Amino acid sequence: MQGTLDELGTPLSRVTFVVFDLETTGGSPAEHAITEIGAVKVRGGEVLGEFATLVDPGMPIPPFISVLTGITDAMVVTAPPISSVLPSFLEFIRGATLVAHNSPFDMGFIKAACADLGYPPPPGTVVDTADLARRMLTRDEVPNCKLPTLARFFRSTHEPRHRALSDARATVDVLHGLLERAGSLGVHTLEELTGFVRMPTPEQRRKRHLADTVPASPGVYVFEDARGEALYIGKSGNLRARVRSYFTASETRRRIREMIGLAERVRTIVCATGLEAEVRELRLIAEAKPRYNRRSRSPERAVWLKLTNEPFPRLSIVREVRDDGAAYLGPFGGSRAAEDARAALHEAFPLRRCTERLGPRRSRPACSLAEIGRCGAPCEGRESPEAYAVHAERARRAMEDDVSEVFEAAWARIQRLSAGQRYEEAAAERDRLAAFVRAAARMQRLRGVTRIPHLVAAAPAFDGGWELHVIRYGRLAAAGVMPRGAHPAPYVDALVATAETVVPGPGPTPAAVAEETECILRWLESPGVRLVQAEPGWSMPVRSAAPLKARLDQVYRSLDRSSPREGRPLG
Repeated sequence: MQGTLDELGTPLSRVTFVVFDLETTGGSPAEHAITEIGAVKVRGGEVLGEFATLVDPGMPIPPFISVLTGITDAMVVTAPPISSVLPSFLEFIRGATLVAHNSPFDMGFIKAACADLGYPPPPGTVVDTADLARRMLTRDEVPNCKLPTLARFFRSTHEPRHRALSDARATVDVLHGLLERAGSLGVHTLEELTGFVRMPTPEQRRKRHLADTVPASPGVYVFEDARGEALYIGKSGNLRARVRSYFTASETRRRIREMIGLAERVRTIVCATGLEAEVRELRLIAEAKPRYNRRSRSPERAVWLKLTNEPFPRLSIVREVRDDGAAYLGPFGGSRAAEDARAALHEAFPLRRCTERLGPRRSRPACSLAEIGRCGAPCEGRESPEAYAVHAERARRAMEDDVSEVFEAAWARIQRLSAGQRYEEAAAERDRLAAFVRAAARMQRLRGVTRIPHLVAAAPAFDGGWELHVIRYGRLAAAGVMPRGAHPAPYVDALVATAETVVPGPGPTPAAVAEETECILRWLESPGVRLVQAEPGWSMPVRSAAPLKARLDQVYRSLDRSSPREGRPLG
């Protein structure tokens, strides 16, 4: 029986599309607001109408957003609020199929505005031109699927410049180019287009057999190419289900789809527990450095702040922890954070900043810091090693145990700068203090467990048994499972006897990278975990950095909630 035209679907040439774009004050619909809406209505390649308006966000526009978009607070002062704009926009898009580039971002703000004002969200499927481009274009054609890149590829007559209407017009050209490409792939109706977006790629379908032999157990999986080189490493509580998901339409990441095209096998490492899988994943990524993993690839690049061990110690930024008697703070994610933490320490303690090695018999002319009282000039012999050692010991105590002296010195300076309306300098001082306090809080938390030579802990398993872990100096030494109803002593003794022998090294993380120890800490702090064996020493300093870190974090959260006409608080 021959089908009707209705059964064939709606031809793309007859579909009314509304291509829209938003500009906002930030990336979170819960904390930020819309500043501009631009939309273009098209059908059959013809523009039917346009919609464009600025929107008063009801909050200050951050300076970097103003630099990016050109939209300033002055421009939106007289603009209508979203409560006035949204009804007109919803009327403009009625009956049309919405299109946006990276649609989850734009639709998140539209749905949040609808929820706040009591409107139902726009119905129907939203076509995402970024997602279409990832499926239709190859890496050889475009290096990425950003809107400016695609606009150049399809020779758009409109240049995206982070303004809503111009970006919407450019997206129209990209959409038309993608629809032409879709036609060559057999996509001619709206229903076929939306189905095409949900389909796995031919490469994903062809490689599905790689998941056939994967066990349904917790562990680590390694995608390998024809030469056996690791392409991507991950972990899961159910290896089979996780690996199979890479060959379905739910996997839309372009780099992962590219990785699947190169993969020839999946190697699995079955683990006794989820924690063991998480730790093994970190270790394997650090060792193999797979090209498609983005995190944890280079733990050796961690940065440390070191108080040197010499007659006149100084603060130095290093990438290696040595057994030299020096004090270390870290690890930091980058040199910038380490430099900020060093500046906070220099604010509190008159430590020298010169890099020459000094001693009682070696001197050099003093720098300007000595003239303004920021250094005791040990280089000229004005300060003896014994007097200078007092400053160094205070700095060491601040780095390892009690951060209050640094906090009080920096906070006092922040208040003075704020009182003098020197807000930018106060904000910079606040950021330096935050870098120091956060690093100290992290290190104190790590050292609480890395100083313990031996610890055994258990957590309830889903089947009624127990997960057992042996932890030595913050490193996972063994993992096992005890079945339900079994006597624990034989299982614990056997696990301890076969556990890895861990020889600690220097520094706050003597046996494992900080990420591994943090995984272990999260597990130890999870509900239901019980200590089975533990040597003494798990403690935190009485005046730890954690409460001060919480106070600073609250300050940063308040910055996003400050009202349009009020100053941004510093503390």
